[in-house]
Amino acid sequence: MPRIPAVTPAQAGPVAKLAYRIAARMYGQVPEPLAVALHHPGIARTSTVHEMMAQQASKRLPANIRDIAVYRTAWTIGCSWCVDFGTMEQRLAGLDTERLAHIADYATSPLYSDDERAAIAYADAMTGAVATAVTDEQVADLEARFGRDGLVELTYQIALENSRARMNSALGIHEQGFSTDACRVPWADGT
Repeated sequence: MPRIPAVTPAQAGPVAKLAYRIAARMYGQVPEPLAVALHHPGIARTSTVHEMMAQQASKRLPANIRDIAVYRTAWTIGCSWCVDFGTMEQRLAGLDTERLAHIADYATSPLYSDDERAAIAYADAMTGAVATAVTDEQVADLEARFGRDGLVELTYQIALENSRARMNSALGIHEQGFSTDACRVPWADGT
């Protein structure tokens, strides 16, 4: 249960009720981050529009590269909601979600390509406590792999996931069952 309760449909205004109907149609249920954010409708609206625009603009990188870097970011922060939702997104995109159980061993696992390993290492460098962990060599390598536009997209998506995952974690928002328990963040529930 989140640290502050979700805005219920009974408490929601007309725009929020419409957002709930659209979200439920898209995902089968209302994402809890939306329901909690609706305590501040302006922030909820801003976040929703921003997410839609970022999704529409992010078409330069192959989905597997973008999604695995975003997933690793959520996993590193320990946002079980983001891991849950990200697993669903990868499954719906036709990506191999079985390998997500091996994300801790990405550097040596044959389940990950060299491009994916480079993107995951970059996500780790961006998500750590020290922002200067990103190196010039990493940036040059990723630019060579994905081009400048791909590098900017990857950087933006990792930064966006840092924001999402940290907000959800701070508000105590946990997985909703968009995926199976096999991909749960092991430390999210204190185990």
